[in-house]
Amino acid sequence: MYMSFDALYKMSGPMRLPLLLAGIVLIAGCQGSLSSDPPVHLNPNMDFQEKFEAQEVNTFFADSRAMRAPVGGTVARGFLKEDDALYRGLTSSGELVTNNPLEVTAELMQRGQERYEIFCSVCHGNAGDGQGIIMKGNYGYVQAPTFHSAGLRALPDGHFFGAMTNGIRTMPSYASQVPVKDRWAIVAYIRALQRSQYASASDASVSQR
Repeated sequence: MYMSFDALYKMSGPMRLPLLLAGIVLIAGCQGSLSSDPPVHLNPNMDFQEKFEAQEVNTFFADSRAMRAPVGGTVARGFLKEDDALYRGLTSSGELVTNNPLEVTAELMQRGQERYEIFCSVCHGNAGDGQGIIMKGNYGYVQAPTFHSAGLRALPDGHFFGAMTNGIRTMPSYASQVPVKDRWAIVAYIRALQRSQYASASDASVSQR
């Protein structure tokens, strides 16, 4: 049975004053008090688990390290990358893939243009002619090739993906900046640039001509 402080204050009789004083002391004792006692753990096993924390010593192992290296060949979920054509631009026999493994859609082409203009145009130029701002600024860089040469137009799609992934000659790798699918989107856009410079009348419909 509980009694409110207001009811205690209004009660009469010889017990009124002692109970009132006890209530005041109890309330005052709950405010701002400090204690050296450890806090109450309602479920202490959640705070004191039998486990090793990072960087702790574990003498069970010869090197006394609790943190263990992953088993050889371990692959994080979602990073298996079994598709050589997609992730490495190579066929099962190790040759460069001829065609882009992604479906070339308008959305992919637009993405490729956006990524190309961010990462590639500074050297290769907006038109893919090797006349980007860095090449024309006399900064001492080795001249970037034009994508419109007969040699580069004849190379398979895997070549351009490999160049972005691994770097080529003085061009560094862009694998850490450009995700795999974005690299293929850029390849699709490079092909569009090449086609735009060497299109023939037969590539356009009668109404377009």
